[in-house]
Amino acid sequence: MDAPAQPVTITVNDANAGTRLDRFLAAVVPGVSRSLAQKLIEAGGVTVNGKPAKASYVPEPGDIIALASEALTPAPDALPAPEAIPLTIVYEDAHLIVIDKPAGMVVHPAPGHSGGTLVNALLAHTGSLGNAASARPGIVHRIDKDTSGLLLVAKDDATLAALGEAMRRHAITKQYLALVEGHLDPPAGAIEAPIGRDPRFRQRMAVVSQGGREARTLFATERVIGGRSLLRLTLVTGRTHQIRVHCAAVGHPVVGDLIYGRAQPPQPPRIFLHAAHLELAHPVTGAPLSFTSPLPPDLATFLKQLEG
Repeated sequence: MDAPAQPVTITVNDANAGTRLDRFLAAVVPGVSRSLAQKLIEAGGVTVNGKPAKASYVPEPGDIIALASEALTPAPDALPAPEAIPLTIVYEDAHLIVIDKPAGMVVHPAPGHSGGTLVNALLAHTGSLGNAASARPGIVHRIDKDTSGLLLVAKDDATLAALGEAMRRHAITKQYLALVEGHLDPPAGAIEAPIGRDPRFRQRMAVVSQGGREARTLFATERVIGGRSLLRLTLVTGRTHQIRVHCAAVGHPVVGDLIYGRAQPPQPPRIFLHAAHLELAHPVTGAPLSFTSPLPPDLATFLKQLEG
């Protein structure tokens, strides 16, 4: 008889405490949405310090949360289905699409997000996407669920391969706007620090001394607002959570980031991170392409409130 699967355990620290249990699990456990977290909690699949807890429980530093491992077992791979979901299309031709993704939309299906994703919407818009037989057709690069902004999508295999190679050569410029805690000194520069799995909290990424991948982020202060700074950040490399990890590592976490920062009022409605600018050479014609997305209303309104 097989031994029972061991639960996944998470130790709560100062940085990620302070948000209710269902939101906490959705934020720190890959593939778990808030609705899935609520179902797991109701089914008794989540314990805090060895005891069942309610979704409204607010984890404290030192709490040990255990999540039934079978809940995280991915379902067998299935091709995503087309879904008629509105898209904001910034540019489209026979080879590629540039989307302005809203916050809250997952890029491609994953455990806990089988539908309602950008990929599902793209398949309804156009049946032609690169690597069509995969679970994430057409996707050249990703941005987090709660991050908004520009995303590049390939319509065919050749374009997907060409854009992937351009990414590897750092030939595609990706710039983000982020509001961070504090003031950077100097106000512009580069953060160079390798990123890998956090050895203490495997669900997160971290700057690590061994085993990490090279990561470089350029930053420039756009303006200072009270005790915070609006930065324009350019990704030279594209590691998971790179901006969030790098900003936190130098003591200036992104405002609203409950995983790599801490909740300091006032807080925005979500993480203050927006993919604002995309620049590349067209993979077929070689023509220069440049796209800009302004701050969406939720972040722009929050910024105005800070400025008084």
